[in-house]
Amino acid sequence: MTDFWCEHAWLPDGVRAGVLVNVSDAITAVSTVDSPPPGAHRLAGVVFPGFANAHSHAFHRALRGRTHADGGTFWTWRTAMYRLAARLDPDSYLRLARAVYAEMAVAGVTCVGEFHYVHHPADGGRYADPNAMGAALRQAAADVGIRITLLDTCYLAGGIDTPLSASQARFSDGSAEAWVRRISLQQPGPHVRVGAAIHSVRAVPRAELPRVVEAASGRPLHVHLSEQPAENEACLAAYGATPTDLLYEAGALGPDTTAVHATHLSTRDIELLGGSRTGVCFCPTTEADLADGIGPARELRDAGAPLSLGSDQHAVVDPLLEARALEHGERLRTGERGRFAPAELVAALTWAGHAALGWPLAGRLVPGAPADLVAVRLDSVRTAGCAPAQVPLAATATDVHTVVAAGRVVARDGVHSSLGEVGQLLSAAIEELWL
Repeated sequence: MTDFWCEHAWLPDGVRAGVLVNVSDAITAVSTVDSPPPGAHRLAGVVFPGFANAHSHAFHRALRGRTHADGGTFWTWRTAMYRLAARLDPDSYLRLARAVYAEMAVAGVTCVGEFHYVHHPADGGRYADPNAMGAALRQAAADVGIRITLLDTCYLAGGIDTPLSASQARFSDGSAEAWVRRISLQQPGPHVRVGAAIHSVRAVPRAELPRVVEAASGRPLHVHLSEQPAENEACLAAYGATPTDLLYEAGALGPDTTAVHATHLSTRDIELLGGSRTGVCFCPTTEADLADGIGPARELRDAGAPLSLGSDQHAVVDPLLEARALEHGERLRTGERGRFAPAELVAALTWAGHAALGWPLAGRLVPGAPADLVAVRLDSVRTAGCAPAQVPLAATATDVHTVVAAGRVVARDGVHSSLGEVGQLLSAAIEELWL
């Protein structure tokens, strides 16, 4: 049993001063105490529940700082991504993912949703363990000390009515039924949930969607949705329906489903997503980096869709910045400030993201929740003078000074407790891939 005394803590009913959190691997009690009792660990600043990164492609991190020189679009960026994917094997992926998840951990992430589609060898064969690449991701999260939801992705086509390219072949099991057989070999664990994903309506043909939905029953199901106008145009041309309509027809929408990006939506799309309580994961820094656009976040939330946040291609790994960018996107889109209250941004950062990943008890500082705490400074050059309740609109990941996951301190002052300096890990793993 460990006690953490928080100078301020973000509780379900708001920010409170002098909060004592008793933990084992879960939180056992939360109370208000004016000063730290003997033996308690003092956490200065504002303490949040652990952050959830609801959408990650770990290997994309190796593209940071390597795709800007020639400009281009999402589609030209994708070509560079395919070149990188071809270089991965289970061992190199373990080293890269371990470093990427460590970067997340020092920023306050205690659970990651890994949208995983690099399944097979680059030569089109099969590993002896057909889930070897997924096993590398699971091991990476265990090494870092955070939870993972492996969103094992069905990927069958190169586009609507388009065969797979050579670059995409390693992503595919060949059919939805073969994908089902492979994921059935995976088991959850204390730090692992096994979820499912439809890569997109471009990559899973209409006829195969119901089988994926059936197999995903009872699991988190995620899907890239309407990230680019070209996806909508192709879907309308082929099926006479939007991607959201297609998912609705297949029975894919609902509270266990999270649509990622959801940038270019019709009014009906918003109604379908909100009315079905389908979650939506925004990845604002990636959507900006790839020139995707700004999605209708406020309209989706008002329609009933819970919102979560992800770092996607990891142009930045900073959950606080993602939360702030959600509000800033709304300001840029509408010309109004305060579209999301700080409490709504924290909800997207914490409990809504954990729920989207199949951890419904996580993301709150309440008894029974996983003992995940993220302490953010109030005395940095960014946060000095900031009201504690407005920290999400001022702080960055640099201000995170202590991260506790499952009751264990995993990071202090930007250094991982067991892996050390994260920059060195990242440099070694990324340089190996580009040599």
